[in-house]
Amino acid sequence: MKLDPTDLKILQLLQADAKLSIKEISADLGLSSTPVYERIKRLEKRGYIKGYVALVNRRKVEMGLMAFLSVSLKEHSQTALLKFEQEIIKFPKVMECYHIAGQYDFILKIVVRDMQDYHDFTFNRLAAMDNIGHVQTDFVMNDIKYSTEIPLD
Repeated sequence: MKLDPTDLKILQLLQADAKLSIKEISADLGLSSTPVYERIKRLEKRGYIKGYVALVNRRKVEMGLMAFLSVSLKEHSQTALLKFEQEIIKFPKVMECYHIAGQYDFILKIVVRDMQDYHDFTFNRLAAMDNIGHVQTDFVMNDIKYSTEIPLD
């Protein structure tokens, strides 16, 4: 499916505010509600829209420490890589995990309450995994730019 300018505009609007009503989106586009509703349903069905979420302020819920962990595995077989992926997605404090090329195998974005919580996560969760070779942690001092919006222009 090729996206037309109207589809792209709908995606931009929903990325900026997923709580927009069909009526509000329709008014912005100058269209009636029915075709906008049908377009959104089509975008959902075809996987362009994966879901809708509320973005929670991590500091307000006492998850004030964010870190990026670069992880190297000891073994790099397909089985070992899949096992790591299957285990790491079970940890709620891992916000994002990417299999990367370069010096490390994976990069994890985690949020924890504080340094003790970080220690508990790395010592009791990450280090307890069979195939962990090396972990390098970079702590976030300040959020300069944070966005979930994918540029569509």
